[in-house]
Amino acid sequence: MTAERGDAPLSAADAAGPYSILIVDDEEGILESLELTLGDDYRVFTAKNAQQGLEVLEREKIALVIADQVLPGMTGVEFLEKVIERNPTAIRMMLTGYADVASLVRAVNEGRIYRYVSKPWDPDELRLNVRRALESYDLASENVALAAALREANDRLRQENLFLRREVERRYSFENLIGSSAAMERVFEVMEKVAQTDATVLLTGETGTGKDLVARAIHYAGPRKQARFVAQNCGALPDTLLESELFGHRRGAFTGAHEDKKGLFEVAHGGTIFLDEIAETNPGMQVRLLRVLQDGEIRSLGASDARKVDVRVIAATNRDLRRMVQEGRFREDLFYRLRVVEIGIPPLRERREDIPALAHHFLEDANKRMGRHIKGFTNAAMDRLVAHEWSGNVRELENEIERIVALAGEADTVTLDMLSEHVRGRPAADDAAATAAAPEADPDLNRAVDDLKRRMILRAIEETGSKSKAAERLGIPRQSLQKMAKRLGLRDADAD
Repeated sequence: MTAERGDAPLSAADAAGPYSILIVDDEEGILESLELTLGDDYRVFTAKNAQQGLEVLEREKIALVIADQVLPGMTGVEFLEKVIERNPTAIRMMLTGYADVASLVRAVNEGRIYRYVSKPWDPDELRLNVRRALESYDLASENVALAAALREANDRLRQENLFLRREVERRYSFENLIGSSAAMERVFEVMEKVAQTDATVLLTGETGTGKDLVARAIHYAGPRKQARFVAQNCGALPDTLLESELFGHRRGAFTGAHEDKKGLFEVAHGGTIFLDEIAETNPGMQVRLLRVLQDGEIRSLGASDARKVDVRVIAATNRDLRRMVQEGRFREDLFYRLRVVEIGIPPLRERREDIPALAHHFLEDANKRMGRHIKGFTNAAMDRLVAHEWSGNVRELENEIERIVALAGEADTVTLDMLSEHVRGRPAADDAAATAAAPEADPDLNRAVDDLKRRMILRAIEETGSKSKAAERLGIPRQSLQKMAKRLGLRDADAD
């Protein structure tokens, strides 16, 4: 039999209404007394035995259970254990009429009761204990909700990380490295073979050829793709900072080292570290890198012990390391440790047949980022792109296309006049005029050189408007320009 009294919730009750309390005792007088004490503030359910109490638990959301220590058919501890199975968040209190220490200890341990109440009880003290018990219930409920939200967030984060990892793998896969020229086919062939190994790789090539993309593609095509890929430009930091960045430091190792810091070799444990511009390292750093490659050990700044790391090293340079070794500016033993497999990335001018595909790829990418709808290139524009020398290689081409798209306005096709002046070059009419204006070649070499200097100086002054700017364009000091103009008889060039 159950009873319910009271509609007014306490201030601690949630928005759904007053808390529900279940009281289980085989004495009718105790049930009525507890209902009178608590019924004005809570929804109170009563039961005379454990079975009735369990039935209430099945159909009601009970926040607090108060059970007698001795019940018909089972003990109060056994009943509270069943309460835990059905409603683990409910707070449990026990009524006891005698001080059986062993029973109370068992109740605390096995029934996990919040508090026991001695008979007879003080009503005010009981209300205080119930209120505190329900505050614990609120806190436990919030913790359960937070834990559920945290699990959901972690699951979502894992899914997002998995998606991002797949996107990164797709972005840096071999299929997205653009190039069908014979030179690039040879590069791809070596990359595919070396990606499945842990061999150290040295990437060589001019600035802007895409060494960073090649390094990432090797990592994400290999067995270490689930671990980190970290990159560091060795020429971007002073020696001390570079050492700290790569190997880490202990607190107090130097001024400003307020806490321990992991180095990139430790961060990349199990994965790959990409050391760009490796030729810029000093001799001391080269010794430390050699130790990592030889022994797989690192030592943080300020530390006395070395730690093992499992890291694949890919290095890159646009310098001639072999010549630097001969000149004593790079350690020979480190050179050969890095050059287990060397992959030379050809400059763009040596694979011009790849320029149209690269240009269309960069155009599509820039269209997406800038909200443009440029469909392609005119034949004249593409011919000029293919003919350009691209001293900055693929990076320069990408920047050129991005500039074109940014300034395209409503244009739907890239035309020749949309290319930068540097890429477009001097108009053909200017070339013809210059050829027509040029005098016949002088058979005397010295006079021919002087004549060329006169024309270059006059042209520079005419286009810049001043002798100072002309000297800057010609790459010589202003005083040198003035002396040269005087020797060549250019009186008009004496003043700005």
